[in-house]
Amino acid sequence: MLRLTELKLPLDHSGDALRDAVLTRIGIPADDLIGLTIARRGYDARRRSAIGLVYAVDVELRDEPAVLAAHPALRVTPDTRYRLPVRVQGQNARPVVIGTGPCGLMAALTLAEMGFRPLILERGKLVRERTRDTWGLWRRGVLNPESNVQFGEGGAGTFSDGKLYSGIKDPRHLTRKLLHEFVQAGAPEEILIDSKPHIGTFRLVTVVESIRKKIEALGGDYRFGARVDDIVLDEDRHIRGLILADGQHIDANRVVLAIGHSARDTFRMLHRHGVHIEAKPFSVGVRIEHPQSLIDRARFGAFAGNPLLGPADYKLVHHAGNGRPVYSFCMCPGGRVVAATSEIGCVATNGMSQYSRAEFNANAGIVVGIGPADYPGDPLAGIAFQQRWERAAFQAGGGTYAAPAQTVGDFLAARASVALGDVVPSYKPGVVPADLAACLPGFAIDAIREALTRFARDIPGFAMHGAVLTGVETRTSSPIRIGRDAGGQSLNTKGLFPAGEGAGYAGGIMSAGVDGIRIAEAVASSLTGIALEERMTRGEGSVTYG
Repeated sequence: MLRLTELKLPLDHSGDALRDAVLTRIGIPADDLIGLTIARRGYDARRRSAIGLVYAVDVELRDEPAVLAAHPALRVTPDTRYRLPVRVQGQNARPVVIGTGPCGLMAALTLAEMGFRPLILERGKLVRERTRDTWGLWRRGVLNPESNVQFGEGGAGTFSDGKLYSGIKDPRHLTRKLLHEFVQAGAPEEILIDSKPHIGTFRLVTVVESIRKKIEALGGDYRFGARVDDIVLDEDRHIRGLILADGQHIDANRVVLAIGHSARDTFRMLHRHGVHIEAKPFSVGVRIEHPQSLIDRARFGAFAGNPLLGPADYKLVHHAGNGRPVYSFCMCPGGRVVAATSEIGCVATNGMSQYSRAEFNANAGIVVGIGPADYPGDPLAGIAFQQRWERAAFQAGGGTYAAPAQTVGDFLAARASVALGDVVPSYKPGVVPADLAACLPGFAIDAIREALTRFARDIPGFAMHGAVLTGVETRTSSPIRIGRDAGGQSLNTKGLFPAGEGAGYAGGIMSAGVDGIRIAEAVASSLTGIALEERMTRGEGSVTYG
C-alpha cells in the first residue's frame, strides 16, 4: 500500500469526497483504486474562516510501483507492527516492575509477552478502589497518602485528560503498539487515526483493568499495597532484592523502576543508597480556567461547536522579560481542575477531562520553567522546592485541602481576591479567594503576569477579569533524573532499570508507555545476552530461549 498525506477537505464534505480527492491528487481512473484506509485525521484551524479536515490515507492501487515512481507525494505505507525481540520459555529469572502507571504497565506487558512472567509491585490500590479514595479527597477533603491521584493502578495519567499524543521521536512506531493495546483493552478505535487522540479518565480505568488481566493471563503477578521501602545491593552494587513496607523480602536481580514523579520517599531511599541521581529542570505555576465557549470561539470562530472539531484546545508559549519561559501545560478542554496532592499538608493541582470533554470550563497549567540554580543543594533539592510551595498553598487555602484561587483581574492588579467572578472554579474540595503571590516565587508570579497579557493577543479574552487561577501546579515533571547507561541500567547500580516520568525520561502517557516498552527490551537483552542493536532487526519469535 501507498500513503498519501495532506488531503484537505471542508468540514461538511460528502462521503465520497475523500475518494474523489485521492483520485484527483494522483490522477488515476477510479478502477485503479482498489482500497482506501484513513491513516490519520486532524483539522487545520490556522484560518478561522476556512477550517477544514486534513487526512493521511493508505491506498491500494493496481500498479503501485508505476504510480509511486510517477508521484513524489506518495510513499510506501510504513510497517508499524511491533515485533517482539525474543520469546523465552521456562525462564527462571523473573524481572520485577515497580509501578503500574503507563510506563510500568507497558514494561510489564512487553515482558509478559516475551515470556518473562514479571512480578508487578504497586504501592497503591487497584484502579477502582483507588478511584473511590481519590473521590474521598475531592468530595470530603480526606487524603489517603498511598491511594490518590498520584499513587495506585494506572498512575497519575489515569486522572488526566488521557492525551495520547507526543512529540517524541518514534522511528520504530512504538506509539502504535501502545495505541493498539489500548484499543484492544477497550479504548475507542478512533484513537488510531485522530491526530490528537484522547481517552479520558473513566475509559482509562477500563483500559488499565483490561491490560492487567492480559498481563496476568500471560503469567505476570500483581501485588497491590506493596510499597518498596528499601533495596538490597551486593558488594558489586548489583541489586539482589527488595524490602517492602511490611518487611517482606523479595529476591530480585532485574528491577524496572517506574515509580512516577511523586514517589519522593523512594527517591530519598535511592539517594541514601548512592544510586546516581541528578537534579533536573521542571516547571511550577497555576491552573487557569475559562469558559470553554470562549476558547472555542477564539480558535474556531463561526465553526465553534462543530461536533467534528469538538472542544478547542490551545498551546501557548511566552519568553518573559526576566528570562523565564512561560507556557501552557496539560491543557484540558471541557475538563476540571483536580486536587493532585499525595502528601499531608500540601496542595497540588492538575487537570483532567472525561472522554466527552463536556464540562463548562477549559483549564490548563500556566507554568514557568525553573532549574537547579533556583533550588541549589543536593540532587533532591527540587523536591523540597516543590513541597515549600505546596505547603504555602495548603495554608493559603485554609488548611483543609481547599486551594487558593484568584481572578485574573485581581492577579494582574496585584491584589488579593475576596470574591470570584463569573467563571465557577471546578476544583474540589473547593477554593478560597486568596493572593497567589504568597504561593509561588516572585519571579514566577512576574513572568505569569506578563504572559497572561501576551496570551490574550492570541486568544481574545484570555486575560478576562473573571477567569480563575488556582494554585499550585508543581508536579509538571520529575525534579530528578536517575542516570542510566546505553543498556537502560542505572549508571552505578546494576540490575536497576530507571524508567518513565519519575526517572526523568518521559512526560505524559505516550512517552512514558514507549519508555516502558524500550526498558522491557533492555531487561530482556540483559537476561538473554542479545545486544540491543541486534534485537532491533530480529522478527517476532525469531529467537527462543528456554
